[in-house]
Amino acid sequence: MSAVLGTSATARESILGRLRATTIADAPALPDVKGWFDAHRRHEDLPQRISRLRTAMEAVKTEFHDVTDADWPEVLLRVAATKGIRNLLIGTNTAHGAVLEARHPQGLQLVPYAQPIDTWRDQLFDSIDASLTSARSAVAEIGSVIVWPTPSEPRLMSLVPHIHFVLLDASTIHCDLHSAISAEGWSGNLPTNALLIGGPSKTADIQQTLAYGAHGPRELIVLLRHTTEATS
Repeated sequence: MSAVLGTSATARESILGRLRATTIADAPALPDVKGWFDAHRRHEDLPQRISRLRTAMEAVKTEFHDVTDADWPEVLLRVAATKGIRNLLIGTNTAHGAVLEARHPQGLQLVPYAQPIDTWRDQLFDSIDASLTSARSAVAEIGSVIVWPTPSEPRLMSLVPHIHFVLLDASTIHCDLHSAISAEGWSGNLPTNALLIGGPSKTADIQQTLAYGAHGPRELIVLLRHTTEATS
């Protein structure tokens, strides 16, 4: 037995020795991603980026409403009433949630996401009609809003309810994803999930028949909040 063990040890050391002696080739140079985007980026002003984002997302049944900082709650409440929404899930300790709560809306119950999911899973999946989250920004080139889950607005808020309202500031629309990643410093600040949402959830069977809401919200409603500042 000792001779066998000794032979195994010798073979192992021989293999490791050859591996250690192998010259490691220099790693290939990384591509110049920034340079490529700088050379190929569309130089669009904000109205052009807004137009491209809306065109792409409306093509896949995203609903847009132009709002301001003053009137977005009323627009949301009007849309909710039109759609027969009974309750709205809002985040905890968010500025937009506080604005809605201060209005004490009639006919719409505001439900804060204030409990661990295990304590109210059935209510969330069976009884919540809609949710409201903020968007971190958006990408015009690929027609997507960027939703950044936080403890105040967890991932399930944009996944479970049938209708998802997103409050997006028009000034945060980037021309492409590289611009968003660079400007917002994603490399040092990524959440567990960084979401790019291009429209309501949809799937298709083998006959290519589309069905909405199979794996997430069947409606995506973007409240596009404009400011009075000059756009550029």
